[in-house]
Amino acid sequence: METRVLKYFLTVARTNNITKAARKLHITQPTLSRQIMDLEQELGVTLFDRQNRHLQLTKQGALFQQKAMLLLSLLDQTKQELQQSGHDLVGTVNLGCVVSNASSYIMKKVAAFQERYPDVQFNIYDGNGDLLKQRLDTGLENLVVLIQPIEAAKYNYVIMPIKERWGVFMRRDLPFANKKHITKTDLYQVPLILPVRNIVRDDVSEVLGLDQRKLTVKATNNLPNNALELLRTGKYYGIGIQGVNQFYNDPQIKFVPFAPAKETGHVIAWRKNIPLSPAATRFLQFLTENDRESVSNK
Repeated sequence: METRVLKYFLTVARTNNITKAARKLHITQPTLSRQIMDLEQELGVTLFDRQNRHLQLTKQGALFQQKAMLLLSLLDQTKQELQQSGHDLVGTVNLGCVVSNASSYIMKKVAAFQERYPDVQFNIYDGNGDLLKQRLDTGLENLVVLIQPIEAAKYNYVIMPIKERWGVFMRRDLPFANKKHITKTDLYQVPLILPVRNIVRDDVSEVLGLDQRKLTVKATNNLPNNALELLRTGKYYGIGIQGVNQFYNDPQIKFVPFAPAKETGHVIAWRKNIPLSPAATRFLQFLTENDRESVSNK
């Protein structure tokens, strides 16, 4: 299977039309149709539903689209790394980051790193922890910034000097907004928006002594902007980290910390037994030169 054919397939998938795709690729329509049919025969599956005027990806086609995009991305990255000169650091670092106080910290580090190594590019992807780990596992990310806890047996990681307080976001005019702290008894009384990650919910529940069965859960969310409109109604209370406040940037919304206090750290993680690219390796070293607390690399 040639990379050229993968690019043909992805162009057809984007346009949903053989004629348009052929025009973009500067080849004839019959040639492109034959290439796609040969690809389907090689794979033993139907990639496109051809019943309608516009082509639609089948379930197998959608899966192959994801894998083809990943494969081409990895090939491009590998080509860059192999062509790197002996003295000048070049290449691309694929960096995933949770939305938290760590975001501003890590972006300042990126800017400082590029001052020293201007030929290194960054592909930056924001997401929640589960999504970032999926992307790390499949090779879409070289490094990811995550909120603890993480699966220590699965990843190498460096602990970052960034702490976050956990608490509750709510509209400023609600009665609980006048409290200095939110307790588990308070949480039992209000409709909640919870973090989507089970490992995070369990960690918070353990610290507060929460019985999750007593909570009124109205929604879960993976990124803070998804919950903001619900919080603005005054009918919801969202559990999250204080650093999200900088992204809400809304004077109507207030953060009240938990009692007992719950703090969490951040790590920058990468896959075990998978060598990092020279650019990613140097960026990791750059991050840990001055503020490393500990490293897990077993």
